[in-house]
Amino acid sequence: MAISQVGCNMQNEIIDVFAHVLPPKFLKQMLQIAPHALDTAEWMKNPLLSDIPKRIATIEPGHQEIISNVNLNPEDFGSASQAADLCYQANEELAQLVQKYPQTFPAAVAMVPMNNIPAALKIIDTQVASSSKLAGIQLFTRALNQSITSPEYEPLFAKMATLGKPIWLHPIFDERKPDNNLTFSWEYEQTLAMDAIVAQGYFDRYPQLKIIVHHAGAMVPYFSERIFHIQGPEKYQAFKKFYVDTALLGNPSAIQLAVDFFGVDHVLFGTDTPLGIPPIGPTKVIQQAIAATELSQLQQQQILFENWHTIQKGVKKDE
Repeated sequence: MAISQVGCNMQNEIIDVFAHVLPPKFLKQMLQIAPHALDTAEWMKNPLLSDIPKRIATIEPGHQEIISNVNLNPEDFGSASQAADLCYQANEELAQLVQKYPQTFPAAVAMVPMNNIPAALKIIDTQVASSSKLAGIQLFTRALNQSITSPEYEPLFAKMATLGKPIWLHPIFDERKPDNNLTFSWEYEQTLAMDAIVAQGYFDRYPQLKIIVHHAGAMVPYFSERIFHIQGPEKYQAFKKFYVDTALLGNPSAIQLAVDFFGVDHVLFGTDTPLGIPPIGPTKVIQQAIAATELSQLQQQQILFENWHTIQKGVKKDE
């Protein structure tokens, strides 16, 4: 089956697991407490993040998107109670988008307030645990200037492992560094976060833990032999437990290398849409890159939609 033929029915829709939004109600609320929040993040002003009808008009037939909010995080601007309330309302808005446009957005990824972990756990229990609309939570490689593996954040990993729902791991700058840039810094930070998760033994303590890593696992596939010879075979195998997406803005060889390291069953189609390649995002370029790899048609189908359905199996849904 050619890739262009994939998506003939609902089960075979191409599923983009890492597509971003900045819903209008949430954006308005954030700008009320932080009017200049977007001043240093011009890319967040992309109209396709917030104008949902306009965004939907750019999505190709036979494609669906699992939507997650960009990194405009309430804990960076508000109090613990404000952040909890903003995350709760943002998740409600995301769930409403899924309910309104189920053929386009089959699920969304919830936000949690990292300056209020008790509230974050409550959000997971009340909004995420049994929801068919909120498929998991998004965490960032750092929160409040600390590593995502700081001890106070570990209960989030434990909770999600118990539920069997994934964590989406997105990179963010380390603000202590003066020379951050989008080309390289986020991939470096993503790699450090993955290394910390392995070093802390999270996959050993929480065998059911599922983490979907943005940008094809960053540096890990390309330095896998350094991991093996420096950190040893046990940690080398632990790195393989991550799931990764294909958000590399193309590059068939890099996608192939990610598949070779993580395994075809741990790679999911993800694009970073609508960001990356103007004006509507890199979906077509990444799809073409997958088609240009050495992967068989069956392997490509695994990445394009089957792995998403597999990762969802066994997760409790709404009654």
